[in-house]
Amino acid sequence: MNREHLIRMANQIGTFFESMPDRTEALEGIATHLKKFWDPRMRHEFLQLLEEDGEGVHPIVREALDKHRTLVA
Repeated sequence: MNREHLIRMANQIGTFFESMPDRTEALEGIATHLKKFWDPRMRHEFLQLLEEDGEGVHPIVREALDKHRTLVA
């Protein structure tokens, strides 16, 4: 899948959840959304992208995947 497309989709999810007042709930919501709605290949590719450099990925998305990596993997 296209790297820029994955980043754009993840950032849109992050922007949505960032508006939640409870940060812990928002971080878990991002990870849960990726687990439920992204194909395993997409998740794997996105996690690799984050390990390489993750340039352009919204900070809340990075934080969510750092905290809930096992949920998404």
